[in-house]
Amino acid sequence: MIATQERLRTALYGYLRDSYAIAPEDIEFGTPPHAKMGDLSLTLPFVTAKKTRTNPRQLAQEMMSKLGPLPGVVRMEVAGAGFINFFLDRDDFFAGRRRAVGTTALRPSERKVIVEHTNINPNKAAHIGHLRNACLGDTLVRCLRFKGETVETQNYIDDTGVQVVDVVFGILELEKKTIADLESIRRFDFYCWDLYARTAAFLETDPAAQARKAEILQAIEHGRGPEGAMARYVSRRILRAHLATMKRIGASYDVLPCESSIIGLKFWDKAFALLKDKKAIHFVEDGPNAGCWVMKLEDEADKEKIIVRSSGTVTYVGKDIAYQMWKFGLLERDFYYEPFLEDEGRTVWISTAAENDRGLHFGGGTRVYNVIDTRQSYLQKVVVQGLRALQFGAQAEKSVHFSYEMVALSPRSMKEMGAAIAAEDADKAFHEVSGRKGLGVKADDLLDRLVEKALAEVDKRNPDQPAEARARTAAEIARGALRYFMLKFARNSLIIFDFDEALSFEGETGPYLQYTAVRLNSIFRKLQEREGTTEAEIERRLRGEGPQLAPLDILPPEEAADFWELLTFGARFDEDVLCSIEALEFSHLAKFAFALAQKCNGYYHKYPILSEPDAGRKALRILAVALVRDVLVRALEAMGIPVPERM
Repeated sequence: MIATQERLRTALYGYLRDSYAIAPEDIEFGTPPHAKMGDLSLTLPFVTAKKTRTNPRQLAQEMMSKLGPLPGVVRMEVAGAGFINFFLDRDDFFAGRRRAVGTTALRPSERKVIVEHTNINPNKAAHIGHLRNACLGDTLVRCLRFKGETVETQNYIDDTGVQVVDVVFGILELEKKTIADLESIRRFDFYCWDLYARTAAFLETDPAAQARKAEILQAIEHGRGPEGAMARYVSRRILRAHLATMKRIGASYDVLPCESSIIGLKFWDKAFALLKDKKAIHFVEDGPNAGCWVMKLEDEADKEKIIVRSSGTVTYVGKDIAYQMWKFGLLERDFYYEPFLEDEGRTVWISTAAENDRGLHFGGGTRVYNVIDTRQSYLQKVVVQGLRALQFGAQAEKSVHFSYEMVALSPRSMKEMGAAIAAEDADKAFHEVSGRKGLGVKADDLLDRLVEKALAEVDKRNPDQPAEARARTAAEIARGALRYFMLKFARNSLIIFDFDEALSFEGETGPYLQYTAVRLNSIFRKLQEREGTTEAEIERRLRGEGPQLAPLDILPPEEAADFWELLTFGARFDEDVLCSIEALEFSHLAKFAFALAQKCNGYYHKYPILSEPDAGRKALRILAVALVRDVLVRALEAMGIPVPERM
């Protein structure tokens, strides 16, 4: 509908600008509550009436008297308290939708967008909460690219953090292992999951070990000795495991900026100098923060955030300010890069402090999204305040925290995964994840179980299909189930994951959407088998080539109404993508796709294609369903949900 609205907006502005003090952006459209009332409603009379203190309905009548012919509109009328409703030329709209198949009316608005997501500490296996981050971040990337934006996907790797230190401590001090000893461990990220929890418990009960932990931290930060080498081995090997896990759900990355590179290239030194020069931070002489560099917090004049500790070490938020500056190209320096892995013909690059002449450049975005859970909201506000304090106001406005709530597991899912539930937690409605305590479900275990359950259903439905094909279908269904489940809830609502709910082939689930797309493909496959009507021929008909279509008024009134509802609802796809991006709420897109699938299934059930004897009606139905299939498949692609060959 966006293209139709843009044409109308241009025409309306031309008719009304000389009579009313309006701007093009004042001309907005709504949808009447019923198709009998029109297809689009103009809300401008209400906007103008507020300014001029006139009656909206009288103003609507006056405005309508000034309008001449409008593109694609057959009639208009004043309705309600002051709406102007437009009735579209249905054949013209249908032709326009067919010409626009596979395209979008959306346009980019930034030079370059950076999306940072996933960001798992490289010290243990990923868990279910990390999957929500990746699903949200990857869907944002896909939607931005659909809109036409140039997007760079980053996955920040904190390879010198205390979590890595704990695992290195456990390997060296508790396990007494060398790098050579670790080579034989198959699922290294799973091994580190258990070791991390055991080490954390040990460090809490043995305060004397803290001195050794501090030594390891210093060695890792400076890349020295066996501790530095072990940290690099651990973080890189677990990172590869994380990327393999995320590939299972269709998430990928362009570049992996590392904490060690920020330290090695002294990014913080440049940021620190700028913060001091702009007086964004100040040194504290006495009191509880004596010896620290702190930033006063906006709206909290009596509170300060420590940026550099009295020991001279920079806090996480200080490093994040420097990193955010680099993302916007404000540090006037860049990392060096080396290839980390090849992913289906694409190189995933990782940052390094080791100088090389590859000439690669990342960062330098004009809008930055940081996908981090809602518990980090306060620190993200401090990062934005740091940009403002440095007088980078424009960048602060385009520094976006994409927050979301945690993921928990239902008791039924915990039982199915064989996860232990403490006696005191037995009556809880859901169970949280804690990697430090070793509680929760590993992402790969969850995905394996989803695939196993999906495969049981595929085997039952398609026993004659080759084993390899059934396994591929099960993996695609599992991915669709997980991604839709992670997207269909509002991002700031707690998700309680349940296997049966996610994997159902009915209701609001990923498999239901996949099944609808597979069913639509089956219709066109049968058309070719029975009548010789190929996909190429249908594409030509969509472009307006071949025999002329019958007008829509050959359809009986009930079908005409259902046909029009299906057509106009599918035309909302661009708007829903844009709305989802602007609100950072991909439950909008998920619900749009589900409603479209429902409407399509309902239409096809009432008005079959293959058995329709009337050639004119049959041709209209074929093209209508082809248009819906195009939108549904693109909506699934935007959500990262694959369409299996069969289900």
